[in-house]
Amino acid sequence: MADAIQLPDEAETRARWGGFAWTAENAAQVKTIIARYPTGRQQSAVMPLLDLAQRQVGAETNTQGWLPVPVLEYIGRELDMPYIRVLEVASFYTMYNLAPVGRFHVQVCGTTPCMLRGSDGVLDACAKKGMKKGHTTADGLFTLTEVECLGACANAPMVQINDDNFEDLTFDSMTSILDTLASGGTPKIGPQIERKTSCPEGGPTTLKEMVSENHDYRGGWNAPA
Repeated sequence: MADAIQLPDEAETRARWGGFAWTAENAAQVKTIIARYPTGRQQSAVMPLLDLAQRQVGAETNTQGWLPVPVLEYIGRELDMPYIRVLEVASFYTMYNLAPVGRFHVQVCGTTPCMLRGSDGVLDACAKKGMKKGHTTADGLFTLTEVECLGACANAPMVQINDDNFEDLTFDSMTSILDTLASGGTPKIGPQIERKTSCPEGGPTTLKEMVSENHDYRGGWNAPA
């Protein structure tokens, strides 16, 4: 369900990002990341380095970030890894963006649980704000992508916006989230109804003492015969 990416002009991309290099802070972090892996296994660091690079590009462009080809090549050189191997990883996971995105990357889950619980209404709320799947709004604020399962099926329907999940959505609550982001505010993350994480609506129905403390139930158990 992931939409085809709109690749930018290669000449423009190389002109802008051909000189990419880590910031001083990120260069220090790269050394720490690579040091986690045994000698000869540094290529295992490709995923955290891709994430770090995407965040650096995002900080420089005031967007959620993406991975231009020269940046992928840079990481390949850093890890002594062929470019195609880096691209294989970056193109496999939807957490990595291979084309520019907006300030807020709205990833709507359209898999069966979310679809049955109203993801069409979530997409409709996005459409009412001028968002189209696979595109960025003219103001550069939102990019809309429909993705596969994001792992919050119990709280469907849900979306991931940059690093945060928003769950138990309706047309109205999704509209409110988008309005808050557009105005520079910070919407409530997680469930949009009265529940904690994936507990039943209204609160837990068992082990209620665990809400306020790490309760020890052992004193109430019957001793074995």
